[in-house]
Amino acid sequence: METRSHAKPGRAQRGVYAIEFAFVFLIIFALLYAVICYGFLLTMRLSLQNAAEDGARAGLRYQSNLNARKTEANTVAVQRTDWLPAGLKANRDVEATICLAGEDTCSQAAPPCGPEWNNRCQMVVTVAISGIETLFPAFPSFAMPDRIAGKASMLLDGRSL
Repeated sequence: METRSHAKPGRAQRGVYAIEFAFVFLIIFALLYAVICYGFLLTMRLSLQNAAEDGARAGLRYQSNLNARKTEANTVAVQRTDWLPAGLKANRDVEATICLAGEDTCSQAAPPCGPEWNNRCQMVVTVAISGIETLFPAFPSFAMPDRIAGKASMLLDGRSL
């Protein structure tokens, strides 16, 4: 005795399109979320770089001494990062240092700057923020940096020191 199925040929695949859509949607949504997150991170990184460059340029303006230059650079860099969310403002680190040109490390003590070639000084402004993972809690932590920073340096004119 032969049993026949009375189902129509297309009936066996009912719902397959919904399952395919669910898989494809998850992949496309994950890619879109990653693009938005990294786009925001790059925007923040470029803004921090811009703030550091503006701070370094502010340090080039005439000031009475080197400490006044560092203070002016810090003030301008902090003003340029006021757009940050409140949680990231608390984790903001702005530092302006003056060191001899060509040195990789700068100390907090002012170097002997002057117009001679060996005594050329540069101002290095670093603006950094940490705690970025609080903005994107659903993003995997291995793909998100802990800290992003912008750094700029400007050679100080030795004749005005």
